[in-house]
Amino acid sequence: MNLGKISSEMLIVMIGVFIVLVLSSLISIYLTKRYPEKDFTEIRLRIKSWWSMCIIFTIALVINSTVSLIFLGLLCFLALKEYFSLIPTNRSHRAVLFWAYLSIPIQFTFIYFGFYGMFIIFIPVYMFLFIPIQAILIGETKGFLQSMGSVQWGLMLMVFSLSHIAYLIVLPGEKSTVPGASLVLFLVILTQANDVCQFMFGKAFGKHKIVPKVSPNKTWEGFVGGIISTTILSLCLAPLLTPFTLLGMIVAGLYISIMGFVGDVNISALKRDLNIKDTSQTIPGHGGILDRVDSLTYTAPLFFHFVRFFYF
Repeated sequence: MNLGKISSEMLIVMIGVFIVLVLSSLISIYLTKRYPEKDFTEIRLRIKSWWSMCIIFTIALVINSTVSLIFLGLLCFLALKEYFSLIPTNRSHRAVLFWAYLSIPIQFTFIYFGFYGMFIIFIPVYMFLFIPIQAILIGETKGFLQSMGSVQWGLMLMVFSLSHIAYLIVLPGEKSTVPGASLVLFLVILTQANDVCQFMFGKAFGKHKIVPKVSPNKTWEGFVGGIISTTILSLCLAPLLTPFTLLGMIVAGLYISIMGFVGDVNISALKRDLNIKDTSQTIPGHGGILDRVDSLTYTAPLFFHFVRFFYF
C-alpha cells in the first residue's frame, strides 16, 4: 500500500510553508532587536513550535501512507489521552478507558484496508453500545451518566472526527491523479491558517465579541477576516492540491473557516467548564494537543464528506 505519493504540486506548497516559517523567524528576530523593551517570548515560542510541528508533519506525510496513518493514529491517542486527563471520571469506571483506547488501532485498521462501511459506524454505533456494557459489569452506578457521556463525547471528537484525516489518505485510491496526502495537506494548511488569521485580525481590528461567555477573545472582525483569508488561500492552493472546481474551491474555503471557528469555540467551552486556560503545556506557546487540533475536530469530518460526496 503506497498511496502517499508526493506530487510536484505538493512539494511546491510544502516549500512555500517553510518559506513562510523562515520569514516569520526573521521578523521575530527583527522585532526583538528593534523593540528590546517589549517581550516577544510567546511569539518566539509559537514560531519554534510551528517549526517542530511542520517538520514532523511533513516527514510523516512524505514517507508513505502507512507511516502517515501511524502518525495520525498516534495523534488521536495523544488527543484522547489529554482529554481523559482533564475530565472527572469515576475511579470504578476507568476500566472503560482501556476499551476507548483500544478503539484507535481498530479504527485505523479499517482505514488501512479501506473498509469505509466499518470505519463510519464502528465508533458511533458499536463503541457507543459496547462501552456502557463494561461499566454495567463493574456494577457501579454512581456517576454513570457523566462518565459514559464524557467518554463517548471524547471518542467521537478525538478519535472518530480526527480519524477522517487519515481516511483522506486512502480515499482517492490508486487510480486517482490526486494523492490522498495532498488532500490532507490542503485541509491542515487551511484549518491552521484560518486559526492564525482569525487571531491576527481579531487582535488588529477586533471590537465586537461573538461569544463572550465562551471565548472572550473571539470577535466578528477576526471571524470575517479569517473567512476571507482562508477562502483566498483555498483559491490559491486548491488548483495544486485538489480536484475542486472554482465553486468547490470557494465552498471549501468557507466551509473550513466557519467550521474551524466552531471547533475552536467548542473546545473553548470545554476548557471554560473545567476552568483551565490550556489543555496542557505539551506544545510551548500553543498549549496542549487539543488546543492545536480543536478546529480539526470539526473541519476534518465535514471536509472529508464534502470531498467524498462531490469528487469521489
